[in-house]
Formats: sequence, structure tokens, C-alpha cells
Amino acid sequence: MRILLIEDEVKLSAFIKRGLVAERYAVDVAKDGRSGLELAETYQYDLIILDLMLPGMDGSEVLRRVRKQNSSVPVLILSARDSLQDKVSNLEIGADDYLTKPFAFAELLVRIKALMRRGPVNRASTIRVSDLELDRLSQQVKRAGHRIDLTSKEYALLEYLMSNAGRVLSRNMIIEHVWDQSFDGITNIVDVYIRHLRNKVDTGREPKLLRTVRGVGYTIREGAEA
Repeated sequence: MRILLIEDEVKLSAFIKRGLVAERYAVDVAKDGRSGLELAETYQYDLIILDLMLPGMDGSEVLRRVRKQNSSVPVLILSARDSLQDKVSNLEIGADDYLTKPFAFAELLVRIKALMRRGPVNRASTIRVSDLELDRLSQQVKRAGHRIDLTSKEYALLEYLMSNAGRVLSRNMIIEHVWDQSFDGITNIVDVYIRHLRNKVDTGREPKLLRTVRGVGYTIREGAEA
């Protein structure tokens, strides 16, 4: 899952990104309101974490503009402003949650997971495709009751595919969602990770779930190879 963090405090943003990456999220960071808005308008994010006191454009204005374009992406305000008026006004213009600084990372993480479960894509705690099961809370994957050990990127890729089960996802869509903005690697990285997943998820098992749609991309579903 991909998160946009709009925060101008360099040490704090680095701390948050490091913690979220450890939890298997892809994270893009913007240090001012205008660049944050540009990223929000350019890429598809599962969640936006937004500071209010930002250079260039304040967080409330960023929120207003994001909501004009995207009414569904969850937005979590993370701010030192702790007045009731600030909380109410930003919730009224479209924020989904409001956490004041200083904060415990554990609480931030719990709130992020809660918001993501509410989102427009499949946010259930457990996703199932045939006998394949992915538990978002424990980050465990099982097939027919047997645990499958995955790397962070393998897990992120499988979660994205299962959240969009039956939908064909292009390589570019997968790269933009599973890898962060800094990715500048080989274009066949998706094919490489799909092979890894197939070896772990489908090899020796029926039905085969990971499907190639030739010339288009990949999907996960039961049924014949496209």
C-alpha cells in the first residue's frame, strides 16, 4: 500500500517514513504544501498523512484541493495544533482523522490501519481468493491453511493484487502502487516479483491463481490463464 506523507519537519518525516517502511508500506514524502498537492494529484494513494503548518500552502488548503479531485482517499491530519476549533474545521472540510503532536508511533499506525480498512478498495482485515488468505493485521499469508513466508515487497504486491482481485493491473500501476516515487530500477521488476510469488503461491497447488493477461498486465483470480 502506498502512503503520501506531507510534512516539513525533516527529522519527523524521516522517523515516520522509516517506521512505515518497516511495516511494509511504500511512502512518498513532500516537504511543502504545493509539492504535496502535486503528488496527490499525480499518483493514486491509499492514505495521505498531512501536516497543517506547511510552507508554500497550508495543510487545510491542500485538504480542500485534494477533496475537490478525490473524495475517497483517507486523509489523516498530523499537527501540533490541538485546539477543538482546528480539529472540527479540518474534519468538516474532509479530514478522516486528526492526531496531535507529539504522538506515539504505535497510535499513528493503529489509526492508519483503521482508516485503510474504511477505504473504497477492499479494506477488510482478511482478504481471500479461493483458498489463499491474507491477514492485514498479522501480515500473514496462508494457502489451504499452510503459511507462506514472503518478503516485504512480495507481500505488498500480493496484497495489491488481492485487494483488486479479478481486475487486470498493468506493470506501471503495480510499480506506482507497490514501489515508492524514488523507484528508478529495471522495468521488468514486476515480472521478477510475479515469478517469485508464483513459486510460493501457485507451485504445486491448484487452482492456479496468479494470471498473466498478455500485453496488459497481471491479475489474481480463479479460472483459465488469459
